[in-house]
Amino acid sequence: MEVTVYILRCRDGSYYTGLTKQNIEARLWEHNEGIYQGYTFKRRPVELVFMEVYDRIIDAIARERQIKGWNQRKKEALIALNYEGLPDLSRRGPVGTSE
Repeated sequence: MEVTVYILRCRDGSYYTGLTKQNIEARLWEHNEGIYQGYTFKRRPVELVFMEVYDRIIDAIARERQIKGWNQRKKEALIALNYEGLPDLSRRGPVGTSE
């Protein structure tokens, strides 16, 4: 079973991190159609900016939790695939919106 961890950029510039077992395009459609009341509902439209696919749901859950704990600058480094810069972006100074 494949599980996708994804980050959406919301209309207000904030980020939403989630995971899904369904096709990522279908999940993105659900967010943009407002199928579920939640974080992205009032922040539509949203744009898919990052995704990783995992074979084990436990690994995907751990990664989603990790990313949700990051500040906005660190999420932006991940989106830019700047893996080398991630360790330097701990939570110091002003923290951006994270979800």
